[in-house]
Amino acid sequence: MNKRWLVSPPVDIITSEQLASDLSIDLVLSNLLISRGINTFEEARLFFRPDELHLHDPFLMADMEKAVLRVEQAINNNEKVLIYGDYDVDGTTAVALVYSFFKKYCPFLEYYIPDRYSEGYGISTKGIDYAAENDFKLIIALDCGIKSVDKIDYANALGVDFIICDHHLPSDQLPAAVAVLDPKRPDCEYPYKELSGCGIGFKLIQAYAEKNDIRFEEVSHYIDLVAISIACDIVQITGENRVLASMGLTKINNNPCVGVKTLMEVAGKGSTYTISDVVFLLGPRINAAGRIDDAKHSVALLIATDEAEATEKSWLINVKNTERKGHDLQITDEALGMIDSNQILIDRKTTVVYNENWHKGVVGIVASRLTEKYYRPTIVLTKSNGLIAGSARSVVGFDLYAALCECTELMVQFGGHKYAAGLTLEPENMEAFANRFEEVVSNTILPEQLIPQVLIDAELRLSQITPKFYRVLNQFAPFGPGNMAPVFITKNVYLVGTASIVGLNHLKMTVIQEDAPGFSCIAFNQAEYITKIKKDVHFDICYTIEENVWQEKRTIQLNIKGIRFEEI
Repeated sequence: MNKRWLVSPPVDIITSEQLASDLSIDLVLSNLLISRGINTFEEARLFFRPDELHLHDPFLMADMEKAVLRVEQAINNNEKVLIYGDYDVDGTTAVALVYSFFKKYCPFLEYYIPDRYSEGYGISTKGIDYAAENDFKLIIALDCGIKSVDKIDYANALGVDFIICDHHLPSDQLPAAVAVLDPKRPDCEYPYKELSGCGIGFKLIQAYAEKNDIRFEEVSHYIDLVAISIACDIVQITGENRVLASMGLTKINNNPCVGVKTLMEVAGKGSTYTISDVVFLLGPRINAAGRIDDAKHSVALLIATDEAEATEKSWLINVKNTERKGHDLQITDEALGMIDSNQILIDRKTTVVYNENWHKGVVGIVASRLTEKYYRPTIVLTKSNGLIAGSARSVVGFDLYAALCECTELMVQFGGHKYAAGLTLEPENMEAFANRFEEVVSNTILPEQLIPQVLIDAELRLSQITPKFYRVLNQFAPFGPGNMAPVFITKNVYLVGTASIVGLNHLKMTVIQEDAPGFSCIAFNQAEYITKIKKDVHFDICYTIEENVWQEKRTIQLNIKGIRFEEI
């Protein structure tokens, strides 16, 4: 599939030249800083050297004082406290973090993760009943609850208090909890709005520690869990999240919690983790427990203090992840076959596919894979508890949530955000819903939004890629939404030696440009270009720059995102 190459608009040249001079760096690097809102030496210093001093005061968050007072009351009165969280990576890391911290101060503490299939997302009546029946007086809800107005009313009637720690957008009415911690509340003046659910939990324990003269080291001991949540929940890696992610990655690579350490070993990579490694190696394994079995296994691993016990749990989760992969591949193949054999589905601007036998725990992953393949808003549905339920994914720039809002009358419930959502339908409404969704998307999506794009940060000559350039560029990490790894374009390169196909469909080659050294390149899933790339043929490449480690030898490698010839 061809991609659009979009070059970022130019920045102010005077500011860029001044910043390049102040920092003694290449003008391309100063342009990258300015495009990220960094215009001065001091701003650059804070960007390149994130630390705990850059974290915001947790008491700036609305209701934080109320939350800390209620926790103190529970501890002082020996009340039973239940730590409640969602079954995904963000929810399970949040539960593990808050549970592990308060376990040292609260003798009557348990955790609760709702079952994905019988209870569904968020706060459940079953969970509240469990708390009431077992004399829990306080529930701390993490990564959920901001829209649970009726559930909190129900809990209040049973004498169960709630502290809500959420990061999703609230409705017009806030739940009547003792405290509602959510920077996205319209009345909350907390300076950073993009924390993960685990990040909100971190701010709660930070606030409790500050008020009770507990050293920050006892709070930051769990910061690797925060980094995992930030990476896997795909929140912005800017501002305070970037500080937390940076500190968390340092801990992951130097002194991770026992459960994280054993999971890294089982995943096959014991150190030098990046955000990408967390997303692709740790995240799927933590998620797999809730998708295939019970997310409590993930929490049990992440709170473990005994290495032998943690290793056993890591291998259990790894088995669940292998099982998840099997479902994932099978369902993806079946969905691809369903689309490719149906001209109506091929011609649509949306993909909506359904099979009552598909595993509900992996339909979100399959939706992502189908979106990558056909690049259009996609919904994958299956049967669940007599209803039809599933996950939706979008493409860059298209507001999926807004489109689903136009189909409200055909759904039992739905929730999510611009690029991902979950939904439930009555079986008799499925065909009408698919047609309505296609109609809404067709009338609102722009033609260019149906073509994948590569956003290019700057043009670069290969001669500019020096060891110093890479060292400075590497300090832009951790990379992720809001601070993606810079993509460069270099024109008129040509092949050195011969190109080869590695793996199933990856292109490996060395390219050179006049007056510049050659660079090794890897182009994932782009083997189709091998017939066009010849020694005397010049072409353009866009790429990110990374370090390749082979037999303890480190070299700079170009990760090719696109190849363009003159005729294209």
